[in-house]
Amino acid sequence: MMRQNNFELKSDGPVVVIGAAGVDIVGRLESDLHEGSSNPARIRTTFGGVARNVAENLARLGQAVILLTAVGNDEEGERLIKNAKLAGVNTDYVILCEDCPTGMYVGILNNKAEILFALDSMEVVRNITPAYIRKHKNLIKDASFIFIDMNLLPETIRAIFSLAKRHHVPVCADPTSMHLAPRLLPYLPQTFLITPNFAEASLLAKQPQKSPSRRQALLIAKTLVSQGVDVVIITLAEQGLCYASSETNGHIPAIQTEISDPTGAGDALTAAVLFALLNDMPLDDALRLGVSAATLTLQYPGAVVPDLSLEKLYDQLVI
Repeated sequence: MMRQNNFELKSDGPVVVIGAAGVDIVGRLESDLHEGSSNPARIRTTFGGVARNVAENLARLGQAVILLTAVGNDEEGERLIKNAKLAGVNTDYVILCEDCPTGMYVGILNNKAEILFALDSMEVVRNITPAYIRKHKNLIKDASFIFIDMNLLPETIRAIFSLAKRHHVPVCADPTSMHLAPRLLPYLPQTFLITPNFAEASLLAKQPQKSPSRRQALLIAKTLVSQGVDVVIITLAEQGLCYASSETNGHIPAIQTEISDPTGAGDALTAAVLFALLNDMPLDDALRLGVSAATLTLQYPGAVVPDLSLEKLYDQLVI
């Protein structure tokens, strides 16, 4: 077991992952975007959603994981659940919604695989209510970690943190987007680990910055630790990541690679870090494993590498 501040990581318990699951449709332009016209592109459809991606990555690394999410009672939802089960995720508690469709994300990438804009439709997540969380409070009580994304309703986030505090279970949170990140602000002192990008981290620290830099990211990470977060990981795309805890801080460079699709890279990083911490790795080593997972995902045209394994992570590892 590993102890971090007031939390005890129970490595024998499953990780409970709570948040969005849906279908990703991502188009990568073959040339410059011409508005008002059809644009040649490579388009792929896979399963996504921050929480679902983290759950699948964890399961593929061999970690017991329970997914608490909601999907429509439709063909997409049925296939999503089947796919997650095949990956090793426990989907016994997933909500099937009769009156709303499975969530969907649409992303448009330029010809360099950089995100231009994205749309999402996640109304189905509203079915993850405080009552649903309390119904499954024993899952939270026995968890090694709880992971949440900010697609959840504010009142649901509040219920999760309340139960986690009562049972001394650490919560890892992904701010998810600039629009949703403020939902995490009231809970920073209760959060074990956060994985924002630079813009989200600046928002959470209430220190708006014009452009990302390693120096600023490290200062913001330290600020968020001073506000009560145990571990802060700020992703900086091609600049790698900066991190801080009460005991250590630093920078890990990105692994230079050709990018096929950036979707899900941050979720892979988060999952690999959680997996490593549960296996008693020091934070610095856990983060290197996370960068390795993100790099593998960048190379793959989908949100999760389907044959992800610990061996693959070590093959890609930054020394």
